[in-house]
Amino acid sequence: MSSATVESTNLANSKLTVVGAGSVGTSIAYASLIRGSARQIALYDIDAKKVEAEVRDLSHGTQFTPTRIVTGGSDIEVVKDSSVIIITAGARQKPGQTRLDLAGVNAGIMSQLVPQLLEQAPNAVLVLVTNPCDVLTVVAHKVSGLPVSRVLSTGTLLDTSRLRWAIAQHAGTSLSNVHAAMFGEHGDTEFPIWSSASIAQIPIRDWTDEAGQKVFSEEILATIAHDTVHAAYSIIEGKGATNYAIGLAGARLVEAILGDQHKVWPLSSVLTDYRGVSGVALSVPSLVGPTGVERVFEFPMDAHEIGMLNKSAAAIRATLQAIGY
Repeated sequence: MSSATVESTNLANSKLTVVGAGSVGTSIAYASLIRGSARQIALYDIDAKKVEAEVRDLSHGTQFTPTRIVTGGSDIEVVKDSSVIIITAGARQKPGQTRLDLAGVNAGIMSQLVPQLLEQAPNAVLVLVTNPCDVLTVVAHKVSGLPVSRVLSTGTLLDTSRLRWAIAQHAGTSLSNVHAAMFGEHGDTEFPIWSSASIAQIPIRDWTDEAGQKVFSEEILATIAHDTVHAAYSIIEGKGATNYAIGLAGARLVEAILGDQHKVWPLSSVLTDYRGVSGVALSVPSLVGPTGVERVFEFPMDAHEIGMLNKSAAAIRATLQAIGY
């Protein structure tokens, strides 16, 4: 199957709606348009002038894209009959505002928005991108009444791509040869699974240069992990937002769902007794299909990594309790 377009019986009647016409939402819509991720793409936002302008701009390029139908507007009926809904709408963190404050504001938005979206598209898979996405995945699951499988977040999918890119850069090898992942919270407590990370099936700690010297010391691995966790901060400082990479990640996730591609990626959904963790959403290896997260896998972890998973769970749980969920 070509990665450029989705070939599936699900595609013929597929519709992707992106909620939020900001930099992230429009980047997801644009990436999905040029990749042909769905037959129809809709963009919904309460800012009528902005969303209508974005829809026109996208539509004007459909001569050159696999997807031909782009709709949207400020009327929630544009969401009707969506196969996948990606939610990017929400408040941005303001100067002086804590992450907890932001979580409370966006949880309130989700509690009102999600039921309205499902009235229009009761069979849709919901994908949360709005931050803090793990917290909001729990909130959306509770207010939606949907099965756990149909409410998920991109979680550490993008962070994993950042990690693999950094490893490939340092090793001087093709990105396709790198096998590594970020687990846990999409945030400050996320962590890499170094115990099984490899390059072309060679454990990362055993990777050597031409002189036979090991390339990845513990110090270098720690630096790569730190830079991956904090990558978004440096990009936001330089340009105000991260949008292109998450746009591509979102589009690719839509393709995996609609195309029933049986991809296994680190995605966030509400866990039940996952290494003792329940009731919070964290990114772990997840098989995605037309119904969302169809299965999660108990990936091998060493004792340190299991401790980090519990630390992530505690961080999400504390935020949920503080905002009343």
